[in-house]
Amino acid sequence: MNSDKTILIVDDEWNMRNLLTIYLQAEGFRTVEASDGQEALATLADQKDQTDLVILDIMMPLQDGFEICQRIREYSNIPILMLSARKELHDRVEGLNRGADDYLTKPFESEELIARIHALLRRANNQIEEGKDGNLLFSDGLQIYYEKRQVYVNNELVELTAKEFDLLYKLAASPKRVFTREDLLRLIWGEEYVGARRTVDSHIKNIRSKLEGAGLTQNRIATVWSVGYKFI
Repeated sequence: MNSDKTILIVDDEWNMRNLLTIYLQAEGFRTVEASDGQEALATLADQKDQTDLVILDIMMPLQDGFEICQRIREYSNIPILMLSARKELHDRVEGLNRGADDYLTKPFESEELIARIHALLRRANNQIEEGKDGNLLFSDGLQIYYEKRQVYVNNELVELTAKEFDLLYKLAASPKRVFTREDLLRLIWGEEYVGARRTVDSHIKNIRSKLEGAGLTQNRIATVWSVGYKFI
């Protein structure tokens, strides 16, 4: 049973919310509902420490699921499963680029929905542990210590420059969120910095090389073509 897990269902259609509630409660999940994006954001603000996963419909009035997903990713790494009747590849890519962890098209079987939810929850539990001190500890041996400003791979210290550390931490603290090069220049170098976007590229290249040299087998910083970067 999953009585300790709470799932937020965001869909403007009552019938779909009701159907999802039936499926999830039958598996022992607690459920909370929101009928639009603003209600969802307000619910997460009130209960973000008690909510374990969000099921987010794309087609909603006022603000669509893409925009709400991106808003959530600005402050939370909570797993997000997007639902849509739209089966086009570009919609799936858009959802994933905005920060969704998975994408399921309607209609779907309840067994597949539950299986995907369990997979997302396992991934969230195993991949990263974020302490109150801001430390980020990943299951593949990557450890980022915020206060000490140190990075380890399998307990081996990785020597990063100040800007390289800031850049890695900013990306790692918001996995799946896509940052443009302009975002990263502004966040890491500051509003007054005047420099080429290739500054970001060269720092990312150095970080990747140093992590790989320390034994990290997976490239954790993915390039989002023509946009920027995200941590995976």
